[in-house]
Amino acid sequence: MDALDLTTQPDRFNDECAVFGVFGVEQAAVLTALGLHALQHRGQEATGIVSTDGTEFHHHRGIGHVGENFDAASGHLQRLKGHAAIGHNRYSTTGQPETRNIQPFFSELAFGGFALGHNGNLTNAARLRQSLVETGSLMQTTTDTEVILHLVARSHQENAALRLVDALKQIEGAWSLVTLSSDGLIGCRDPRGVRPLVLGSIGDGYVLASETCALDIIGAEYIRDLEPGEMVLINDEGIHSSMPLAPHASRFCVFEYIYFARPDSQIEGRDVYAMRKNIGRELARETHINADMVVPVPDSGVPAALGYAVEAGLSFELGIIRNHYVGRTFIQPTDSGRQTGVKMKHNANMATVKGKSIILVDDSIVRGTTSRQIVSMMRNAGASEVHMRIASPPTTHPCFYGVDTPDRDKLIAANMDTDSIAKEIGVDSLAFISMDGLYRALGYGEGRNAPKPQFCDACFSGEYPIAMEDASARAVVK
Repeated sequence: MDALDLTTQPDRFNDECAVFGVFGVEQAAVLTALGLHALQHRGQEATGIVSTDGTEFHHHRGIGHVGENFDAASGHLQRLKGHAAIGHNRYSTTGQPETRNIQPFFSELAFGGFALGHNGNLTNAARLRQSLVETGSLMQTTTDTEVILHLVARSHQENAALRLVDALKQIEGAWSLVTLSSDGLIGCRDPRGVRPLVLGSIGDGYVLASETCALDIIGAEYIRDLEPGEMVLINDEGIHSSMPLAPHASRFCVFEYIYFARPDSQIEGRDVYAMRKNIGRELARETHINADMVVPVPDSGVPAALGYAVEAGLSFELGIIRNHYVGRTFIQPTDSGRQTGVKMKHNANMATVKGKSIILVDDSIVRGTTSRQIVSMMRNAGASEVHMRIASPPTTHPCFYGVDTPDRDKLIAANMDTDSIAKEIGVDSLAFISMDGLYRALGYGEGRNAPKPQFCDACFSGEYPIAMEDASARAVVK
């Protein structure tokens, strides 16, 4: 086998977007900016907000973080007037960020203004896009989300909500959507509920968000998660819920519990932080080896490492210190620059690990680049033994449902067995949690073979719950 090139690409999964919407409150755009700030981890390349007072629409979109675009000095929030707003944080899958791809999208359609934000990925977007272009649509972006906008525009239904339903019946894939029009604020999830969307209340108004942590920051009260296939319309008359799409067996993304969601969020009735600690405990039961201490790979490995340490009866130590003031350092022109980027994000706590046998706990291994460099860092700091334990099964398949993952030939676990990966990254031993162990940690006592497995785990199993009609499904960027 040729050596894998593990140095030229990012070594983390990245969720592509966050969505947020609010209706029936003063300064809706301000609350939306706060909500997007809480959801910054889901998309860090660009952000945008569209607001309305029911008649006029206002919008601002920009490359960069929420705070860079909606700070007090910019004046953007003051211009985003109205009692309703939607917002979006973007993480693109390929190429450089482009202003034309920043959401929410806004267009003046036959029935009035219409804004749309999308988290997920369509698996039949290429076919739909080609058909739309061939029949006269003028595409302005390279995203699959724009397909939905054109389908809404072409519908002959009488209002925005029915036009959106018309569009949703033509698309396939994973989506959580928020839309804004004169009809009100709409939120909906795909029939399998792959991507998250929660409903909350604030005063006399209502909120939609990718995660509950966005409700917390504005003082909103969590009501419930939207059901798979559900649409909620929020306007001056209150909330109207419907099920325009027949739901399938739920296949919520299991990686939300492992990595994507903020630990302080509640998703699908589960506390994310508690689930990650449970995963660590199960990981220790399955894979423990004698050592002096457990060291998390910050920050995503921390809750699992805590659970591991408790179950194994070992001390939990911060053997790696994370610099939180560094951005996406993997975007570097040279290999040496990328390696320096890892050191900028993480530094060994030498006094803690020197002469010790350590167990490193991380959430996943994708390409292996970061793992190899962190292990080398621990060796250079004087660790006598370095063992690595991973709080997810081996990642062997790419995601097509709204998560940026490498192609299969770039996934280290798809090309090497565990012993070979251990040798490649330089550890004394390596182990992953089993699929059954992961399900047990999430509350399924019989493991993955429990009567109702509730998750999409295709990145580990290769069992995709939604067919990929487009051979080039991954080529459509978010």
